[in-house]
Amino acid sequence: MSTDTLTSTDGLPLDGVTVLDFTQVFMGPSCTQMLGDYGADVIKIERPGTGDLSRTSFPDRDGLDGPIFLAINRNKRSVCVDVRAPEGKEVILSLVRTADVVVSNFRGGVMERLGFGYEDLRTINPRLIWASGTGFGSAGPYSHKGGQDVISQAYSGVMWRRESPDLPLSVYPTPLGDYTTGMHLLQGILLALFTRTRTGEGQKVEVSMYDSMLHMQMQEACAQLNRGYEVNWASMPLSGVFPTMDGAVCMVGAFKENPLRAVCAALGIDEDLSLREEYSTMEAQFQRRPQLQAIFRERYAGNVTDHWIRRLEEQDILCAPVRTLEEALADEQTAVNGMIVDMNHPVAGKVRAVAAPILLSGARMAVRHCPPQLGEHSSEVLREHGFDDARIAALVESGVLR
Repeated sequence: MSTDTLTSTDGLPLDGVTVLDFTQVFMGPSCTQMLGDYGADVIKIERPGTGDLSRTSFPDRDGLDGPIFLAINRNKRSVCVDVRAPEGKEVILSLVRTADVVVSNFRGGVMERLGFGYEDLRTINPRLIWASGTGFGSAGPYSHKGGQDVISQAYSGVMWRRESPDLPLSVYPTPLGDYTTGMHLLQGILLALFTRTRTGEGQKVEVSMYDSMLHMQMQEACAQLNRGYEVNWASMPLSGVFPTMDGAVCMVGAFKENPLRAVCAALGIDEDLSLREEYSTMEAQFQRRPQLQAIFRERYAGNVTDHWIRRLEEQDILCAPVRTLEEALADEQTAVNGMIVDMNHPVAGKVRAVAAPILLSGARMAVRHCPPQLGEHSSEVLREHGFDDARIAALVESGVLR
């Protein structure tokens, strides 16, 4: 998908929705970018000097906002204001009066201490939806702790669960907790907007990374809570990742009446191992998983990836080559699905990023704003909300507005 910056939100489902976005890093911005992709006017509130921490979390070689920031901040306008100053607080309260949604992802209690808690803001705008994403929730023994993706992996049990207990504990390299919680925050906001169409009133929306990571494990948790055993999808006996002569194959031996028989046929194993008593049931296959996996590894090592993919697909076994992200981004399917968006940034030049994955028959996400420079829209937004040039100039002179 290649697009220049657009200005219209006509036909987008969130056209007319104004969002005050206090979020930073990944969890919150992933949520608010999706709102902006589908038409919301997202006003990003940033601190003077540094702005969103993700602007510099990986310093850019050219001194520009890094790719981490550019990935999750399109379709937003940046207002750089010192919210701790009385005049800055007044700016925010003026914006709140006509906003539909306020989103934050600070530690619990920070918005309240700033004077922007739900009870504070609903008095001046009863239709406001106040949405908060935290690490652990607003109450409980961990509510004071900072939330972060890797920490949520550790606290929630996700990090402990791995293919085999003899493997070292490790961090999952893609931020599951941040992304999942951001999407739950998005869902909560949309639910509240839908409810408001019936009631005319706003409400508080709260999600936490801890809860989202537990929710991600709903199947495993139900087995643990009700039967006391562990479900580990990475330790399934007929599934796994197997090196080949030129790469690796991921195989899922499941969803068939006798998947072991099909695997044996695909791998050219002369004997149908499912006829052996020691492999004849799923329970037996679990017990002897190391032996089965050793047989599979030996077979896979004898030929190239494409050979095994063809053989597996002939037996209707789910499989895939293990690819790098670079290879996936260059795949024809990625292009057909329109999953790469091109943006013309006024400073960085051409910027490529991943598009929103939701396809609607009545609308398509649109890039209306490139990821903003710090404070790029401060004066523009304040003028739209009734601030005259003299007042804006005074705020700039005092250092409250940048």
